[in-house]
Amino acid sequence: MLLKKVTGTAGRVSGSFPVRFANTPCPPRSCCWSRSDGIFEVEIIMKIISSQKSVGDPGVVRSTDYYQTEYARQVVEKWDELIDWKARAASEGSFFIDALKERGVRRVLDVATGTGFHSVRLLEAGFDVTSADGNAEMLGKAFANGRQHGRLLRTVQADWRWLNRDVDDKFDAVICLGNSFPHLFSEHDRRKVLAEFYTVLRHDGIVLLDHRNYDLILNGGFRPNHAYYYCGDRVKVFPEHVDGGLARFCYQIPDEAPFYLNTFPLRKDYLTRLFKEVGFQKVTTCGHFYATYRDDEPDFFIHLAEKQYCESDALPDRAAA
Repeated sequence: MLLKKVTGTAGRVSGSFPVRFANTPCPPRSCCWSRSDGIFEVEIIMKIISSQKSVGDPGVVRSTDYYQTEYARQVVEKWDELIDWKARAASEGSFFIDALKERGVRRVLDVATGTGFHSVRLLEAGFDVTSADGNAEMLGKAFANGRQHGRLLRTVQADWRWLNRDVDDKFDAVICLGNSFPHLFSEHDRRKVLAEFYTVLRHDGIVLLDHRNYDLILNGGFRPNHAYYYCGDRVKVFPEHVDGGLARFCYQIPDEAPFYLNTFPLRKDYLTRLFKEVGFQKVTTCGHFYATYRDDEPDFFIHLAEKQYCESDALPDRAAA
């Protein structure tokens, strides 16, 4: 937290007013004036994470580990307003629950627990869920949310790159939702993480993984849609910077300082190829929650990667489903 205190001489001053300062990524949340013998004081409280500056070269934040800085407590506390649990549940319906049940899944590892939305939903649906995340603030919030919904989350803090070190068990399914996988910025990390997912699964396990439609974004066609994923209608989300190696998003809530998330612009077919090169046998892709779509329609893609071995001549061509 950065506190700036400015003093000066003025005439009669009262009330409040908006102020913008040069070289700061966001306006101050509030400015309070007080007057005493012609001297006024302005106290400006700004919640700024220095490495999240929107000015300057965005290339300095192309790092897998940067998510730990991004998901500070101030951001975590705002996250549920962005999601809107009730609206999100209505939008996705039973899509993930049905996909898991159709494949006989019982034990689920939620590797991107966040504030707990999917972990809680799957627990309510009768699955045995382990809730993992690399960020301690998110796990704390998820545990609290679970208690509010009458559920006790079994949580573990785990870095995906060493998932099998931190989670010593086997699962029927791994879910990695909420556009979490694009926080991996290097090819090496992406391959390593998919290999960790593969290893933590039983022989016939599956991975459910989603991400934004970065193909559309890279082509300049971003369309914010609150109908499916980020359902909070008070939150505005837009890409502040996009290039072949970085998509930096700004999240704005009225009367709040904006915050920023940096992700790797993951192309759909590229990820399908990585899944197969790591060893997954079949990959099916949906646009939003539909198997049939045009590539420029969805805001999000959902991949279902299956580990169960298939003879090469029995594999359907579904890489770009």
